[in-house]
Parts: sequence; structure tokens; C-alpha cells
Amino acid sequence: MASDSLINQIHHLFNRFNALLTAKISDLVLVLSNHKSAGSIGALAGLAIAIVFTWKFLKTPDRHRRRQQKRRGSSSNIGAENPAHNVAPSSEESHLLNAMGHTEIEEFHPPMKQLSLGQIVRKKLNGGKKMTCQLLGVILEERTPEELQKHATVRPSVVEVLLAIAKYCDLYLMERILDDESSEIVLSALETAGLFTTGGLNKDKVLFCSTENGRTSFVRQLEPDWHVDSSSEIVSQLARFIRNQLHVSPAGSSYMAPNIFSSISLEQYFSIMDQN
Repeated sequence: MASDSLINQIHHLFNRFNALLTAKISDLVLVLSNHKSAGSIGALAGLAIAIVFTWKFLKTPDRHRRRQQKRRGSSSNIGAENPAHNVAPSSEESHLLNAMGHTEIEEFHPPMKQLSLGQIVRKKLNGGKKMTCQLLGVILEERTPEELQKHATVRPSVVEVLLAIAKYCDLYLMERILDDESSEIVLSALETAGLFTTGGLNKDKVLFCSTENGRTSFVRQLEPDWHVDSSSEIVSQLARFIRNQLHVSPAGSSYMAPNIFSSISLEQYFSIMDQN
């Protein structure tokens, strides 16, 4: 019968519901099924529709939750396959990674090798091929021609620098003296210091004069790329004619011209790279 068929269909739907809905609604269906009137059939049809919508409503959150859980599961799988994406390294691991990174950087960019004295001298000369240099106060301990009449002492710290300069430059030494004996004393001191060894200075290029103007004249005639002097007056006079000059003054010196450099000693200027 039609009513019995409808009841069977409703029971079939009930079997698909979860246990909670089945327990609460089955009793009500059984009661209504005993009344096979048209009103009862309509009530049963309305109840069935209500149950269907209720079931869909209840299942929707479950489906939504399952989708979220599925997404979380996918993320977990990705994290398991690539743990480095989700797990932060410990402090020890970070320190190790940083150390490895610094090692790689040092391998590709090793520290700059310290320049040798010869390399520094060559860089400082800046292509210069000829140099003239005063003796008193620069190479010798003595500072006046009067002292040279008695003795001459080569400054030990300047010997190595002079020999390095002589490898790259045609080097001339010059000084004002009061007598011929002074020149012998100076030459003897230079030889004793080892400056006339093979590859060193040439004894014939040690020049002597009797006046300060004579030293200035020597420099202008030789036309060197560099001149080294302790007299600020001579350095100023030669500024127009000589490409580069070094004014040696223990007390320091004031600015004279762009092509004039200053230092407390010859060896300091030609052995320290942080000076101009």
C-alpha cells in the first residue's frame, strides 16, 4: 500500500542517520505509522522532509571539519617531507651554520696578504724612476755640516728602505759640506752601513756642494720624480719644478702644495700604507 511504502522509505532514511537521530525519531515514526489516515501520511511526509534538511545541516559542519583536517594533514605531510621548512634550528645549529658560512666566505675572499716593503715602496713611488735625497737629518743622524767634520752616523732604520728604493729608482744622495774631509767621513759611514753593496747605492751618485743653493741646483739639473729634503725653504722653492717631494721633519710640517708630502722620517713614509 502507498502508506506502507512511504513508511518503508522513511525507515530507510532513518538507517542512514547517525545513532542519535535514529534513537530519538524512530519511536515517533512508529507511532505515526499506526495511523494510516491522509493526515498521518502528510505528517509523515513533512517529517521526512524536515529530517532530510536537518541531516544535511548536521552533516555540513562535519564535512567542513573533515576538509580542514585534510588540509592540516597535507601540511603535516609537507612538513614531514621538508622538516627544514617548519623546524627552526637550535642555537647550536645556528652557530654551526654561521661558522660554516664564514668559512666559505673566507675561502672565496681570503684576507689581504700583507704587502712587503718592496711592494709598499713601489706603490708609494707611483711610477717614479729617479729620486734625489738630502743626507743630513734624513739618512744621517747628524743635522749640521759642522757635525760632519767630526763624524757621520747612518740611521739603522733607514738602511733597508734606501736599499728597497734603490731597486726601483735611480737614487742620488746629496749634502752641503764645509771641507773635503767631511765627504770622506760621509762616504765611509755609508759604506760601513752596507749601502754600497751589489744592487744598492752607487758611490758616484753621492754629491757634495758648499751651499744650500748648490743642493737646489743639483736637484733641478737632475730633474727627479721625487726629492726628499728636511729644509722647508728648499722644498717650497722646488715645488714648481719637481713632480713629488717629501718634507722630512720630526716636528711635522704644515701644508705647502698638493705635490708635497710630509713625514717624520723617510722610512716611516715608505713603509706605512695608510699615509698619502
